[in-house]
Amino acid sequence: MGETVRTLPYGEWPSPIDAATAAAHDGRPEYVGFVGDEVWWTEPRPAEGGRRTLVRRHSDGTEESVLPAPWNVRSRVHEYGGRPWAGFVRDDGPPPPSGRGDPHLASLVVFTDFADQRLHLYAPGGEPRPLTPVSPVGQGLRWAEPTPLPDRGEVWCVLEESTGDGPDDVRRVLAAVPLDGSAADDRGAVRELTDDRHRFVTGPRLSPDGRRAAWLAWDHPRMPWDGTELRLADVTPDGLLRDVRTVAGGPGESVAQADWTHDGRLLHTSDRTGWWNLYRDGEPVCPREEEFGGPLWTLGSRWFTPLDSGLIAVVHGRGAATLGILDPERGEVVDAAGPWTEFTPTLAAHGERVVAVGASPHSAHEVVELDTRTGRTRVIGAPHTDAVDPAHYPLPRVRTFTGPDGREIHAQVYPPRNPGCAGPDGELPPYVIRAHGGPTGRAPLVLDLEIAYLTSRGIGVAEVDYGGSTGYGRAYRDRLRGQWGVVDVEDCAAVALALADEGTAARDRLAVRGGSAGGWTAAVSLTTTDVYACGTILYPVLDLTGWGPGETHDFESRYLESLIGPRAEVPERYAERSPAAHADRLTAPFLLLQGLDDRICPPVQCERFLARLEGGDVPHAYLTFEGEGHGFRRVETMVRALEAELSLYAQVFGLSVPGVPALELTRPAGAHR
Repeated sequence: MGETVRTLPYGEWPSPIDAATAAAHDGRPEYVGFVGDEVWWTEPRPAEGGRRTLVRRHSDGTEESVLPAPWNVRSRVHEYGGRPWAGFVRDDGPPPPSGRGDPHLASLVVFTDFADQRLHLYAPGGEPRPLTPVSPVGQGLRWAEPTPLPDRGEVWCVLEESTGDGPDDVRRVLAAVPLDGSAADDRGAVRELTDDRHRFVTGPRLSPDGRRAAWLAWDHPRMPWDGTELRLADVTPDGLLRDVRTVAGGPGESVAQADWTHDGRLLHTSDRTGWWNLYRDGEPVCPREEEFGGPLWTLGSRWFTPLDSGLIAVVHGRGAATLGILDPERGEVVDAAGPWTEFTPTLAAHGERVVAVGASPHSAHEVVELDTRTGRTRVIGAPHTDAVDPAHYPLPRVRTFTGPDGREIHAQVYPPRNPGCAGPDGELPPYVIRAHGGPTGRAPLVLDLEIAYLTSRGIGVAEVDYGGSTGYGRAYRDRLRGQWGVVDVEDCAAVALALADEGTAARDRLAVRGGSAGGWTAAVSLTTTDVYACGTILYPVLDLTGWGPGETHDFESRYLESLIGPRAEVPERYAERSPAAHADRLTAPFLLLQGLDDRICPPVQCERFLARLEGGDVPHAYLTFEGEGHGFRRVETMVRALEAELSLYAQVFGLSVPGVPALELTRPAGAHR
């Protein structure tokens, strides 16, 4: 007999997905690569202080976490980081005296450790040894996108160097670090390959013959999705870069990635047509109204990788991105078979093998291998296992809503779902409207147990790809130019009200939630609209007048020039848009969550906002977390944050949620400014 379905109020359904389960499954494998014929990648360890380990998949299929705690394979370049490792195989020959057997091949890995940001060289079975010196200015020497060149005895990479105490006191160049360790105590032994005329650079990609190098560069106030230059140089026999020139891109054209084909032809993605498409030696190979690239938030993101056969593995799509194999001669793409609906921008190839990271609404991110010869795909790492009965997972509905002026708004709606429960007749469920970060980003179509934590209890969730999101072409992305705090807020409200109008969500039980730029959208929504009954705001931007050069990190310090407008020309707009300037308009209860080590959206943003509330009577809670930066990585932090969020909704919506600690909501007690 089937399980009896109980009728219970929405939001009060018993769920096997507790906060600890959701937190334990947070994060995903990243930065896949080959070392010889072995696949390696980084993987989060939320239960180990949120560190990231390096996982090695041996040829026999067994996995090994090769760097134990406290090693943390993570770069802080741009604060968001970038590819922190690369490997190579060294021939430690000679063959045995008998003449039989192969020379001994040793796998070596160069990686950045989060604690000191030094580059280290690691050989399995040994201890990592530093290749770069300790910075005299905190973690002021940072490295990303290493490319080992053992024949030259060097590793080429991006060097980010602090030149003073402020976040703007920084320079970035391409650099060559000796593999013999001679730079471990000598900054002068690091060879700079470029000057620092450009504020930002990506790691160099060398042509197969080693005679040319390509990389991307851009400058303030542009972000890399606004405009980048594809730089090309000749590599001299002694390892110098000569005749540096720009061959693609510019202020209004975003080149997202560059690489070389097996026969030395230059590949790159550009959005010159309004979509990130792929070009070979400057000519389009598959012109489509689809994205074959994306926003370069982290150095080393890879949306394509060339194969020795001449084919190209690509992550592409409109909205959700899938894995495919592109034939550049025919301009055709054949997508990989399998259940995965979303692939992240990390790819690696070796011979006929392609490795990627894919997920779906029914499975978390897994390391996937595609055999291009047979077309077979299989999971080879971080395999998904169901933490609970998957009948408790939400089933997303990909929707397109109509916003102001008739514009399209893309969203994913996750109705409540629990096999043992149903809501009372005539009752509509509460809904949480989630605004993604970035704001230049997108909500991925994947299993997220933080969403399931709510939907399995009878609380619906809608993720809104508001104007400004990626995946839908440059015109959609540019809707937010000068309109941050307007278009994003309008689009989220339009989705929320449409769900209420159509009878999907309860109009009086709508909440808004977001982190980082999504935290901004949530806060602006609460201070400028009456759509929501409450909101959850995580590590947000709240005061534009302060957030910029000197207060946030260098990478985004001029981001507002495009999102809001030139500060020198429209200074009043920075105050007018800021939630901190309108805290007195707040009437809805809210939860504010902040990491105390956040360098991107520092705690002072929250403190200014809360100071404006003094004397008001809006119930709220402010939770801070030691040791957490921008985005939470520790299990205990994520558990506390999730339970606090659910408790907020329970109190505002009048729900009973046993087993969840009650969040203490405070009311400011008088003004003492």
